[in-house]
Order: sequence, then structure tokens, then C-alpha cells
Amino acid sequence: MSNFYYNNDAELEVIVEGKNYRKILAHDGSIMMVEVYFEDYFEADLHSHIHEQSTYCVEGEFEFTVGDETKVIKAGDTIYMPSNVLHCCKLITKKGKLVDIFTPQREDFLK
Repeated sequence: MSNFYYNNDAELEVIVEGKNYRKILAHDGSIMMVEVYFEDYFEADLHSHIHEQSTYCVEGEFEFTVGDETKVIKAGDTIYMPSNVLHCCKLITKKGKLVDIFTPQREDFLK
């Protein structure tokens, strides 16, 4: 297995047609990096998971709720979501892109 992952080799997965897509960039048993694309003011459902998650905003502006705190982030900002804490986001610009890092890796994202 190579330690190098190329964006052009990553498959773009449709999560919600016309609104939400992702690419799994790199992963092993303890960490995963995912590029997530948002369009048309998409809103993600409130959810939680066992994984710790850090999210870096590459493009656009998002309203994030983590636990009982809601704030707006923009390109260059980062958020940390502890394990099992409810969180969600809402795109407040026409399009946006995030990079999510999970530990451990999201087995449910792998085929």
C-alpha cells in the first residue's frame, strides 16, 4: 500500500445529487481525510458518531452547530468535534468545500 494519495485518483461520491459530494483522500485504521463539496445552500442533518472529527473550511461560509454552540466559519477556519457530540452544518453561500479528518477512519465511508 502506498503512502501517497492523489486527488485525481479519488472517486467523487454523490451523497445528495446536486448538493453534496465527497472524495476520500487518504485513510488507514486510525485516521481518514475526506474532501466534502457543498452546493445550493445544502444543510447536513444533525448527527453524531464515535469518531473525533476536525473540519477545515477551504471555500465558502458555513453555519456549524457543535453541541449547544452555533457559529459561522469561513475559508481558513477549523472546527473540532469530539466523539459522540451532536453536530451539523448549513452552507450559507452558494457553494463550499470542507476537509474533514476523522479518527478512527470512517468504515461506513469505505466500500
